[in-house]
Amino acid sequence: MARPLLKIALYSSFLPFLVPTLAVALPPADDLPEEILRTEIITEARSPLDGEPLTAAEYAKLETQLQSSVQPIDPKTQVSPKVRRTINLLRLRRLIKTVFPFIPIK
Repeated sequence: MARPLLKIALYSSFLPFLVPTLAVALPPADDLPEEILRTEIITEARSPLDGEPLTAAEYAKLETQLQSSVQPIDPKTQVSPKVRRTINLLRLRRLIKTVFPFIPIK
């Protein structure tokens, strides 16, 4: 009696793998592949300032204006000498605690 039940259990466990099922995970047929979409030339854009639609020429012009108006800022000029000294002392303290962990530095 146990043999037929074992056969039924085995067959019923393999049955879903034997029956052809629909491919649910495939994209729709009219969907363009990503490889084709990557090769398309984008001719319209949005302004990074206010989000209005721009042509490619207007966008390129705006990008050059934005890049030319931005000046690099030296971080050393933004921090006062007192704060810079404190940061350097903290870095020194961290180095000392790494090399000599048993020295009680507060």
